[in-house]
Amino acid sequence: MAELKLSESRDLTRIERIGAHSHIRGLGLDSSLEPRDVSEGMVGQAEARKAAGVILQMIKDGKIAGRAILLAGQPGTGKTAIAMGMAKSLGLETPFSMLSGSEIFSLEMSKTEALMQAFRKSIGVRIKEETEIIEGEVVEIQIDRPAVSGAASKTGKLTLKTTDMETVYDLGAKMIEALGKEKVQSGDVIAIDKASGKITKLGRSFSRSRDYDAMGPQTKFVQCPDGELQKRKEVVHCVTLHEIDVINSRTQGFLALFTGDTGEIRAEVREQIDTKVAEWREEGKAEIVPGVLFIDEVHMLDIECFSFLNRALENEMAPILVVATNRGITSIRGTNYKSPHGIPIDLLDRLLIITTQPYSEDEIRKILDIRCQEEDVEMSEDAKQLLTKIGHETSLRYAIHLITASALNCQKRKGMVVEVQDITRVYSLFLDVRRSTQYLMEYQKEYMFNEASIIDGGDADSMHD
Repeated sequence: MAELKLSESRDLTRIERIGAHSHIRGLGLDSSLEPRDVSEGMVGQAEARKAAGVILQMIKDGKIAGRAILLAGQPGTGKTAIAMGMAKSLGLETPFSMLSGSEIFSLEMSKTEALMQAFRKSIGVRIKEETEIIEGEVVEIQIDRPAVSGAASKTGKLTLKTTDMETVYDLGAKMIEALGKEKVQSGDVIAIDKASGKITKLGRSFSRSRDYDAMGPQTKFVQCPDGELQKRKEVVHCVTLHEIDVINSRTQGFLALFTGDTGEIRAEVREQIDTKVAEWREEGKAEIVPGVLFIDEVHMLDIECFSFLNRALENEMAPILVVATNRGITSIRGTNYKSPHGIPIDLLDRLLIITTQPYSEDEIRKILDIRCQEEDVEMSEDAKQLLTKIGHETSLRYAIHLITASALNCQKRKGMVVEVQDITRVYSLFLDVRRSTQYLMEYQKEYMFNEASIIDGGDADSMHD
């Protein structure tokens, strides 16, 4: 059966803020999952991107759930960028939710409930249902307005046709209002859902393409429908398990989705929903879409959360879990024991570990080129070379922060292109971690509550790294 999406997609001009990863469009892999050198905003990290591509293919197949992946590497080596690339590559229908490790401690609910809600947000349900649709090309709309305002409601007639037939429908006040909202006019091809009365504008008919000399770019031309006006069509709705939970657990129903005030959801409600979804799956009415839950700074979770993750991953309704950390061997939060990445050994054993490597000088240069383009900053070759050297000796993040700052300095001196002098100026104004630490060491006696006197030379060096 043909599928119909009852929500018209409009091309809106969006005002987007430039973020740390706004230049990421995907993982930059070709059809054989080989990483391209520079593609979709991704540079370097070939092995990590290739491994993420294999995981991505596993997610798209939707066969395997409850797997967990750890992105481990030094700060500023592109762990979050790879996770963002995975999210962009998955498309809109696969749920992808992000969570910071420390976020669950500040929510007004228990830690395990916050994690459970995050898990349920990452599992989609594709529900199929058949509905009666009236679909045709608008021949004429006649609306009779009463002579005296308020005397009577509006009435009207709508003439629809297909290639085989033509029918006139009587319109009530609500349908007239809906047609007005959608700005339906003769020559438009529309679909009306008989159950809800929702009107969807599918486009303009090809036969009316010469009505106007000029049209906007959003105008879409479609063929006049053939066959009967009334058809049974299969409509697909994509929702997450969490949305179903909220609608069934609160008195205000779906309004809680917009207010964010979901509160704690009882286990009985979830069990009933899982049973119902399982029935739909057996009847062929629904299918599960395992999504991705990305937890950044996973070392911030405590031993209770790790125990919960161990159990939750064994559930057949579990999503693909992707976690990231920049810690080495450190204490597991909530215990006195140390473990690699601050994650218990039993959970580490469940993880497929993808490591990221520090960027080379050449890769830093390519990333800075992409960021200059993203931030709309023109920079001279000499300035880019200096910024690359700064990024290699300090950190990539520090170098990226200097791009916009140097562009503002360039504007102040009425320049068009960022030069070396602008980079030098902002480099002297804003300290990196190494110079800031050195400054603190030199003037430690001037600060209150200073404990640097107990740090020997070796520890000072480790602070620099």
